[in-house]
Amino acid sequence: MRISSAYIVAATFAIGALLSVITAALAVDVIEDSTEISLRGGLDENGLHWAEIQADGLRVTLSGTAPSEARRFKALSVAGGIVDAARVIDEMSVKPFKTVAPPRFSVEILRNETGISLIGLIPRATDRDALLTRLRDLDDGDGRVEVSDFLETADYPVPELWPGTIDFAIEATALLSRAKISANAGEVHVTAMADSRAARRKLQAELSRLAPPELRLAMDISAPRPAITPFTLRLLIRDGIARFDACSADTEAARERILAAARKAGMEGDGTCTIGLGVPTPRWAAAVETAIAALDDLGGGALTFADTDVSLVANEGTDQARFDTVVGALENDLPEVFSLHATLPEHEQQEARAAPEFTATLSPEGLVQLRGRLRTEQTRRAANSFAKARFGAAAVHMAARLDDTLPARWTIRVLTALDALARLSNGVVTVTQERLTVSGDTGQPDARADIARLLADKLGESARFEIDVTYIEQLDPVAQMPTPEECVADINAILAENKISFEPGSTTPDAAAAGVISDIADVLKECGEIRLEISGHTDSQGRAEMNQRLSKARAQAVLNALRARRILTGSFVARGYGEEQPIADNDTEEGREANRRIEFRLLRPEGAEQTGESDAAEDADAATPDSTGGTGGDDGDGGANTQKKAGKQDEQD
Repeated sequence: MRISSAYIVAATFAIGALLSVITAALAVDVIEDSTEISLRGGLDENGLHWAEIQADGLRVTLSGTAPSEARRFKALSVAGGIVDAARVIDEMSVKPFKTVAPPRFSVEILRNETGISLIGLIPRATDRDALLTRLRDLDDGDGRVEVSDFLETADYPVPELWPGTIDFAIEATALLSRAKISANAGEVHVTAMADSRAARRKLQAELSRLAPPELRLAMDISAPRPAITPFTLRLLIRDGIARFDACSADTEAARERILAAARKAGMEGDGTCTIGLGVPTPRWAAAVETAIAALDDLGGGALTFADTDVSLVANEGTDQARFDTVVGALENDLPEVFSLHATLPEHEQQEARAAPEFTATLSPEGLVQLRGRLRTEQTRRAANSFAKARFGAAAVHMAARLDDTLPARWTIRVLTALDALARLSNGVVTVTQERLTVSGDTGQPDARADIARLLADKLGESARFEIDVTYIEQLDPVAQMPTPEECVADINAILAENKISFEPGSTTPDAAAAGVISDIADVLKECGEIRLEISGHTDSQGRAEMNQRLSKARAQAVLNALRARRILTGSFVARGYGEEQPIADNDTEEGREANRRIEFRLLRPEGAEQTGESDAAEDADAATPDSTGGTGGDDGDGGANTQKKAGKQDEQD
């Protein structure tokens, strides 16, 4: 059969069309491959390896994640330079932009005799002018303080604890004349130097009281050895018993040598001797040992060292030959730098009882009577003015008469006696031509040594004086001030007998609780500013979130009640713990009642490095947080409150 010509023509056209399609497809593939190869090469040359290319005919799609917007734009530019930019489709993304973290704001306050320097970074919203004004207004005795401002600012939100931290840093600066205070939000580190260990303890207590409860406080307060001027030692031996009125040593070894010599001479107990600066010679301990042994050999008397001047006064009735022998040996044994003045008093005659004298008496109520004899009207005015300046104008009664036959140094002896009397809480000073006597009670632990040093300095090392001063702890305002631990223990003692309760279903303390809170307020009034947490607790009934809110509200109610009684609560904080800290089983009614409570917890600063020869116990204690428990509260159903009684931790000093 012959194929018609029509079929042949149609087949020819079909084959041609198919070949055209195949040719076109092959051409598109070639174009796409060529485009991708060209673009890939161009992107790689520019380090844009992250970009992905997909050619679809004449269109080119760029995809991938660009490290930055600039790199994405660079990829578009490279692709647009190789093919028509209108053919490029951008489907690239950019890595998420990381928010820049706010900087760590901090201030370092440096204070010394020349002024205050501020270094650090603060939020721009901080009132910089007010900060500088507060520092300039710190009174250093010479007017406004010079402040050097080296602060920088950054425009970021003010951290939550920043204002309170800066306020405390300024308060700490006001207390310290030489210090470095490093402060950042919620944390302050104080580095300072105190004049003595007693001053260091006082500073630590004051800083702890001023610090807000939420603030982390670290203290590094050093107490160098005191400068003793003059370097004084005074030892008395009476009836075979030796005692120090004053004792100074330059090293630990020297102190032990001196105390050992005193014990050998009849001193009872351990004795005290201050280690300080200002020793006139490295051979101080050897000289003191030798002189104490000589005084003991004489059978008693008084030995006084004032720097290199040595005074030895034997007891009345001492054998003259023995006195000469002992004093002669002592003169030869003392190091050359020391000068010895030895005295053997003569027996007092009966008529000496009528010898002129001046007496000043300080009563426990603070009243001062001046009796006896004064040399001139000018001396009387000077003594009266001096006494009024020391004891108060209304407290002084002058009843001394004039006697122009008195020796020229009578005036300085009288004024020195009044100066010594001012260091007592009550007592008597008596001035005669032969001796000066000081006796009484004091609340200053170092009063005896201070008086001995004063008399030796003003009257001379050879002057005869007697000191009979007794330290009474009840008169010491520092010793009588309760420690924070004692304050919380006193609160617990009140709560052990009485419970705080709340009105049913309320956060308001009921009428019975008012008396208990008043008793607690009376205790806190004697404690000063202590860092105290008042924490609320509930049982496990109800939702945890609601229990937490209830416990916080009740703790805050107790704090508000104390504030209403004029208690300084700036260092108190109220916190709610809900059901998180049970002290009993919540499966029983008794346990649930015990868990519904308010607790008082003492907050202490974090560990602070300290220094000092005999303060190891104090230093260890200062670095230990302490907590004590408190009172109970009802759970809203009218149930009685209970409390957890906590023990007292004794603070060693």
